[in-house]
Amino acid sequence: MSQLQSNFTLENLYQHTSKNSLIGQLWANPPSERYEALAEHFRPTFEKIKQGTLEREKKHLLPYEQIQWLKDIGFTRLRLPKAYNGFDATIPELFALLVELAEADSNLPQILRVHFGFSEDLLLSKNKAFQEKWLSRLAQGDTVGSGWSEGGKEAQNQFQTHIYKDDQGNLKLTGKKYYTTGSLYADWIDVGITDLHGQSASILVNRHSDGVSVVDDWNGFGQQLTASGTATFQAVQVDETDVLIDAVRFKYSAAYYQLVQLAIIVGLGRSLTHRLSDAVKRRTRNYSHANATHIRDDAQVLQVVGKVRSATYTSGIIVEKSAIALQRAFASGLETNLQAEAEQNAIAELETAQAQTIITDLLLNASTIAFDALGASATDKDLALDRYWRNIRTLASHNPRIYKDRIVGDFSVNGTLPPYQWRIGHVDALKAS
Repeated sequence: MSQLQSNFTLENLYQHTSKNSLIGQLWANPPSERYEALAEHFRPTFEKIKQGTLEREKKHLLPYEQIQWLKDIGFTRLRLPKAYNGFDATIPELFALLVELAEADSNLPQILRVHFGFSEDLLLSKNKAFQEKWLSRLAQGDTVGSGWSEGGKEAQNQFQTHIYKDDQGNLKLTGKKYYTTGSLYADWIDVGITDLHGQSASILVNRHSDGVSVVDDWNGFGQQLTASGTATFQAVQVDETDVLIDAVRFKYSAAYYQLVQLAIIVGLGRSLTHRLSDAVKRRTRNYSHANATHIRDDAQVLQVVGKVRSATYTSGIIVEKSAIALQRAFASGLETNLQAEAEQNAIAELETAQAQTIITDLLLNASTIAFDALGASATDKDLALDRYWRNIRTLASHNPRIYKDRIVGDFSVNGTLPPYQWRIGHVDALKAS
């Protein structure tokens, strides 16, 4: 063994290598040559966010301040052109940064999920007046939250939330939404509606308008700080130019929104890997029937840590690959070849569907077996290690994964293309309509 090899021990690597160099890059190759320079702009803020994540989780402290930090450094403008105070980030660059942010706090990228989706709408919009209006707003730091899903007995095929003209001819919005992720923190809400012609559409609503109420009544056991609760709209005055019909929304939206959830899961896996590795390294208590004096040298314990890290690594590579498919779908949307666009959208949807069950299986298992490396003390509520499983389990429940293998199999066997819109509602109301 050479002198160089003998000096190149893992211990030396941890002691002398910064997180942003070799150790930080072991997860995957950067998605672009400029990625490290781009990421260095945001990483100090990510690190600051990470310092208070556990306290916010335990005390249910909503991350208003942390969202503002992200706005202040331009994170919400990642995909915007430089002419609009943006970074011209590609989709793979965006998703790599979403993973890093999720590693710091998994609530934050989910809060911004619809905001980044709306950015895609703007970049592909053929309505130049609408595009200019909203790019300018986002360039000033405005953010957009979600207002699509409805609870109760509303039908799958029609929103109860709707716009109408009052006696004075003013356009008004009335309705109620649930799962309004990010809206409590946002300046605008992207609200799914039934339009004046009885068709499905959406409208951008000022979060602070009279008649708008958003409350933090999200009762899920995971992703608890996303404030994914109820929003009500009572005769809210709206602008007809802010209506978007479904046909003009970006075509790869289902795959895009799903991949955001998967990127967050990968970020949780990275955070879990680091916390688990640190806990094993520091642990001094050990069992009499263990394989080594120190738990950090126990082959079976190290195997558990290795499985957690490898599951996270593999999942990250899959997200990176799917993000490239989304980038191709975006590029095709800028062209005029509708057939090529449809093909790229189908590929992006299928790649993400294939990714979903694999990633969720890998990291749900990883967040369970992690406890095998630490023993009963790891269940201490003060450590909150259960939040990794709870958050991953919650994210994995979006757009139920049990249907994705069937969709992929139907394509593989019968050539059936995947559905591009997901709607949920009361089945009896659907049948009666």
